[in-house]
Amino acid sequence: MTVLVVGAAGQLGFAVARLLSRDHDVVSWTRTELDVTQHGQVLDMVRNLCPAVIINCAAYNNVDGAEDAAFEALAVNTFAVRSLALAAAEINAVLVHYGTDFVFDGSATTPYREEQLPNPQSIYATSKLLGEWFATSASRHYVLRVESLFGGGAHLSPEGIRRGSSLDHIVDALLEDREVRVFVDRTVSPSYVDDVAGATARLLERGAPHGLYHCVNSGMATWHEVVTEAAHQLGRTGRLIPVRMADVTLRAQRPLFCALSNAKLAHAGVQMPTWRDALERYL
Repeated sequence: MTVLVVGAAGQLGFAVARLLSRDHDVVSWTRTELDVTQHGQVLDMVRNLCPAVIINCAAYNNVDGAEDAAFEALAVNTFAVRSLALAAAEINAVLVHYGTDFVFDGSATTPYREEQLPNPQSIYATSKLLGEWFATSASRHYVLRVESLFGGGAHLSPEGIRRGSSLDHIVDALLEDREVRVFVDRTVSPSYVDDVAGATARLLERGAPHGLYHCVNSGMATWHEVVTEAAHQLGRTGRLIPVRMADVTLRAQRPLFCALSNAKLAHAGVQMPTWRDALERYL
């Protein structure tokens, strides 16, 4: 089948396109090929291609920057999703869209489930939640919430810019014996891009029930625990500087506890490896 990957230059888009191209006809569009904020262009290009699946990996991810650039964040994270959902509905394609743990306020003490009500605390988080809602305009849709993505540091974008996440750059610092500031009180469920791509493929190929899923590696840990494990697996001492969220001034509020439960995904037949296993394979 023909699969369209939008936002293919990002770390997740790159991984999704690479994996799905093994068994499917994948068309990868970066911002150079498609400006997702142009509604008419989105409709026309999707109509002409007529893919069976549209996978949206395009996102505005500057969490702090969004506080002063709400228009840009909404354009990409909200209204572009509406355009893609309308295009998918028109050609009866499946739409896959990726959400975020930031839609929660971080007040929980156990991993968030899909049925729990979101309560976004920033413009970025709000724009992503609205995008989730627009994604459901396509009757055949998967909204997959991911968090703390890692694994995208091994390739360059078409513009020659190195793609990578916070953890990718932390690994660089560990290898170079540089100091690393890490949160001791922010709890996450890391998501390895290769495992997210694999889960996406399995949901599509199994014809799993459409809807919202938390698509993260199993387990949870503080950022300090994650980085300590990375240092151990690398055989490095790690020059870690513990910090607390309250001690850092950030433009946008982050959820303190944002671990996600992937039990619904497992019930659909997609078992996610633990974050430690994923980290070992990545490293």
